Amino acid sequence: MTTPAEELLPATRRALLHRIATAQAEGRAPSLVAAVVRDGETVWHGSRTSVDGHGPDENVQYRIGSITKTFTAVLVLRLRDEGVLDLGDPLEKHLPGTGAGEATIAELLAHTSGLAAESPSPWWERTPGSLRPELANVLGEQPHRHPVGRRFHYSNPGYTLLGALVEELRGVPWEEALRNEVLEPLGLHRTGAEPQAPHAGGWAVHPWADVMLPEPVEDLGRMAPAGQLWSTTGDLARFAVFLAKGDDRVLSAESVREMRTPAAPAEAEEVAAGSAYGLGMQVQYRDGRMFAGHSGSLPGFLAGLMIGVEDDLAAVVLANCTSGPPVFAVAADLVRIVAEAEPRIPESWRPLPEVDRSVLELAGPWYWGTHAFALRLTTDGGISLGPLPGNGRRSRFRATGDGTWTGLDGYYAGEALRAVRRPDGSVDHLDLGSFVFTRQPYEEGASVPGGVDPEGWRGIR
Repeated sequence: MTTPAEELLPATRRALLHRIATAQAEGRAPSLVAAVVRDGETVWHGSRTSVDGHGPDENVQYRIGSITKTFTAVLVLRLRDEGVLDLGDPLEKHLPGTGAGEATIAELLAHTSGLAAESPSPWWERTPGSLRPELANVLGEQPHRHPVGRRFHYSNPGYTLLGALVEELRGVPWEEALRNEVLEPLGLHRTGAEPQAPHAGGWAVHPWADVMLPEPVEDLGRMAPAGQLWSTTGDLARFAVFLAKGDDRVLSAESVREMRTPAAPAEAEEVAAGSAYGLGMQVQYRDGRMFAGHSGSLPGFLAGLMIGVEDDLAAVVLANCTSGPPVFAVAADLVRIVAEAEPRIPESWRPLPEVDRSVLELAGPWYWGTHAFALRLTTDGGISLGPLPGNGRRSRFRATGDGTWTGLDGYYAGEALRAVRRPDGSVDHLDLGSFVFTRQPYEEGASVPGGVDPEGWRGIR
């Protein structure tokens, strides 16, 4: 008998509470609120606050800063999936005259456009958006800091351009497109560009004394697609489920998987830290687990959303202070706590309902030269090919309908695999991107490039 999906064990709940209590106390946050999602459902909610008798719940809004970028990226991927644009299109094709149109849409999504990290002075997060009414005001006279496409350089103006792209192609303001295409379909009714009660106030906590100062709340104007949104742990928990599994009303599972896939070259320190960036999502390798999500901050607020896809877990952490608790790391810790305390129970093994015999005969060991590999049939109707001993080139493949397969991940992503047959119909070898895999190492009689020495295998006397 298994534990119901909606329940966490008391010890697990206490460990989660201890983690956020420690974060709130050590980070000196006026309030901190968190949620954990498992198997597509919110299974825990907790909060800590400096106000006696008051604890924010899953409906209290906080500003989420750059998690807004993930929402903007969803709108852009929707345009791609509808065929309105291609991620390889230069921005100039759809939004001419910006002065930054050489960058492709994919480069803007992945922060490899070479654009500056911030807009020109004054500091855009603490001043009215009315000071930057046009894209030219956001980009400035010299918008680039690096050659286009050469390196990852996080750019808030880049996401302003993506928001303007959405407005140009949809013919409505960014916020209206977001509400119609993402927020309403996903039931995110407490997410929007303006705060709606109940919402937290933003505070700056003095670095050397336990006193606070209220932070201003500004409408970011043109910069809104980079960081404007307010949301709740309840709404972000539902958004996390969508980012993990997809929702065909908004984006398919394949498209959200693409968002979670690293798309930008990482700097040396990022490689060392196990971090990368996809299409509107941050990717991190922590504590032996792969996470995807996004962090966010604006004066007075911190936000973190982390998804552990393999564990089918996600966590959201929000705080109302300019600096303090490491909310992104705390969110990862919440996922880890549940994953380790209550490991995911695997689905029961079941045999395939049917199998293509021409595919079944390919299962088993194959050799690329002297390297041993195993080909297996997968439950989703595809195949996998990976080394028998230790690590190596490992990929999953999807059938294309013409007797071949296309690599989905790893070294062979996008490469074609086909079984080459002899005139009598028997399999001679597998051809994978020109590599030949045979049933025996350098099998005699098989079509091995370069041929096989006629004397065969032998020792040395």
